[in-house]
Amino acid sequence: MPIPSRAALVDHLVRTRIAGDVATPRDNNLSHYRKLANGDRHYWLGLELGDRWADEQDVLAVMAERCGVSDDPEHRAGQDTIDPELTVDALDRMAARLRKAAAGKQRVLFATGHPGALIDVHSRTAAGLRAAGCDIVRIPGGLVADEGYVVQFADVALFERGASLWHTHSPEPMNAILDALEAEGSALPDLVVADHGWAGRAGQRGIDSVGYADCNDPALFIGEAEGTLQVAVPLDDHVVDPRYYEPLTEYLLDAAGLIA
Repeated sequence: MPIPSRAALVDHLVRTRIAGDVATPRDNNLSHYRKLANGDRHYWLGLELGDRWADEQDVLAVMAERCGVSDDPEHRAGQDTIDPELTVDALDRMAARLRKAAAGKQRVLFATGHPGALIDVHSRTAAGLRAAGCDIVRIPGGLVADEGYVVQFADVALFERGASLWHTHSPEPMNAILDALEAEGSALPDLVVADHGWAGRAGQRGIDSVGYADCNDPALFIGEAEGTLQVAVPLDDHVVDPRYYEPLTEYLLDAAGLIA
């Protein structure tokens, strides 16, 4: 696949609704911002936010700045947006951290709570870093969390229950990995590339963490604003065809110097 220019990628993101006018409705976004502000830990994505974000208008302000949703508090229903320029800006920041990992041949862990959409993005990034000499973390076997299993497929940690890979926001699978690595005396990752609670909990535990987040998942953007996460890339994290993420992945790997 040819590597898209910035302008071509922006066009693609809007056309496929990875950014621009996304499928997530405004009322769903605001509901999640409110629940985060009200202290519902499901929406904290593994971060410890205390009482610092108890005003949902503060959450909205961060999301308008870092994700590109409407900053109008009276806009309560209908369409909401992700700014594609902010998406590409964040991809450039993520690429810089990946370039640092490659230069230092660092130890990197990949994980996703969106196996139906983002596994290939993570897997291809892992392959690029391995080719550059990085140590891609192989998770310990037999890990359990949330009444399911933490498994690894194509270099990406995933949550499995009932012989199916599950969409999860929980931080517990990441806890299981990090606790097991510590228990067996293995080095923790220098970098985690993930999403949802996998990314949030890694950052909360002091590991460099970068990840992808939708406009109804404000916690990772707050984590970036507070410095707990290095990068949160705004995008719709489950569009209708996972192949739509391929140009984004090519752009990221090229910007990180991971395409020969």
